[in-house]
Amino acid sequence: MVWIGVAPFFIFAALFMLLPSFSLLVGSFRDTQGHFTLDNIRSLFTPSILSAYSISIRISLTTALGGGLFGFLLAYAVTLGGLPRWARDALLTFSGVASNFAGVPLAFAFVATLGRLGMVTVLLKTLGVDIYEIGFNLYSFWGLSLTYMYFQFPLMVLIIAPALEGLKREWREAAENLGASTWDYWRMVALPILTPSILGAIILLFGNAFGAYATALSLTGGLINLITILIGAQIMGDVLYNPGLGYALSFGMIVIMAINMAIYYVLRRRSERWLRR
Repeated sequence: MVWIGVAPFFIFAALFMLLPSFSLLVGSFRDTQGHFTLDNIRSLFTPSILSAYSISIRISLTTALGGGLFGFLLAYAVTLGGLPRWARDALLTFSGVASNFAGVPLAFAFVATLGRLGMVTVLLKTLGVDIYEIGFNLYSFWGLSLTYMYFQFPLMVLIIAPALEGLKREWREAAENLGASTWDYWRMVALPILTPSILGAIILLFGNAFGAYATALSLTGGLINLITILIGAQIMGDVLYNPGLGYALSFGMIVIMAINMAIYYVLRRRSERWLRR
């Protein structure tokens, strides 16, 4: 009877996490005729696929760190920075909407704003600044990273704001009474307490960007060799149709996320050990 309350969670986890992962694992060892093969796993180590994983990891890491830093500073401003209540509520509401604004609408919004004939691009041209002449390209690695940042930093705000609000005023007052400066308080008290939350948020941002598909495909049309676009081409494509390889690529993504979670677990344990000293 004790397990009845948590049974829905385990059923949900089994249906939407364990079974799909097991299906990907089984499908990774099947060819187009359904026969057992190791070719799909061997193909994961070809240069083109390794390049796709590398680009996806670099974009995910760049936007996770950039979005984490900017989102943390923005969350600090609205929770501890003394902004009026209406500004805090407005920013949190915007963050809730922007963190879910992705896919084709987001790609179209950036094309209409920063594309070669976008509103901001044309406006800057009238002022004598051609951003494409000086090296900017919306349809490149950094252009796609900038697009991802639109939903990355609002997500960071939503995640880290409650942790910042959880910092007790008494802790800062005690540190100041002992002669600590603002920098000492953040270095020795606040940041160690927030470290597990920050690490967890960055891992979530990494996974959020790592699994993005529609935004990248709509914006670049497949010009950037991302692993999610490659999976879509293998599963739904007419020329590169090979579901087994697509399953293997997806399983590789699961392995990478599992490694990230293991790193997060180790770092969290170290930070908690630090707090217990």
